[in-house]
Amino acid sequence: MTLQEALTAAIARLRAADVPDPAVDARRLLAHVVGADAGRLILMMHDALDTVQADAFDTLITRRTAREPVSHLTGGRDFYGRRFTVTRDVLDPRPETETLVSLVLEQPFARVLDLGTGTGCIALTLLAERPEARGVAVDLSERALDVARENAVRLGVEARCDFQQSDWFDAVEGAFDLIVSNPPYIDAAEMLDLSPEVRLHEPELALTPGADGTAPYTIIAAGAMTHLAPMGRVLVEIGYRQGPSVSATFEGAGLSKVTVHQDLNGHDRVVSAIKEQV
Repeated sequence: MTLQEALTAAIARLRAADVPDPAVDARRLLAHVVGADAGRLILMMHDALDTVQADAFDTLITRRTAREPVSHLTGGRDFYGRRFTVTRDVLDPRPETETLVSLVLEQPFARVLDLGTGTGCIALTLLAERPEARGVAVDLSERALDVARENAVRLGVEARCDFQQSDWFDAVEGAFDLIVSNPPYIDAAEMLDLSPEVRLHEPELALTPGADGTAPYTIIAAGAMTHLAPMGRVLVEIGYRQGPSVSATFEGAGLSKVTVHQDLNGHDRVVSAIKEQV
């Protein structure tokens, strides 16, 4: 069987299972099996799959028809130009979160706190982009922290990042000139509306805080007033309908220059603010 024949059959199977973007996923999985960049597959379509590769590809396509995320099948996801290990214990990095990273990088920072770090994609990307900076990454899940530590080693920033198991700010000490977070913000009632890839395969702890999806922002706002240095910044990812609510929460906590930023799709995605009080 050639790569083209295997790819055509796989796309048909994924389409029959109502998998979104079947051609894209099939190419990514085939590239993973043959150890090639997805962009080079077009040059390899007449090559033959050996038996081991064919069996591995068939297994991955079967798992994908069951709506297991591609990142779980390949073991990773690209984020801001870097590869991050992804497991069932962490949230799959989203392209929308790159909006937050880009906004942070518009201004200098020396010490960053990442709340609910998961894969570490935010904190570790920031440290990789700013070699002089140091960070603290916290998560309630020790398994998530294990994944983040692995990613830190892969990116060569482990010496500049401390990892702590903490329920938000509980174990955090000191002041930071930057606080970032992509907290769980989905209302519990909305969980059933999520795709099977998210609802069945990603940690609920990273998706929803319970009935009120905006509850974490109250904790973050209060903690920012305590743990931000004067003129320090806080940036958080939000659900696309949460901009007004989160902005009001930040302003009520005493934060200044509260701003809602949109992602590349034109949706409200990030709220930023600063602490002007000493």
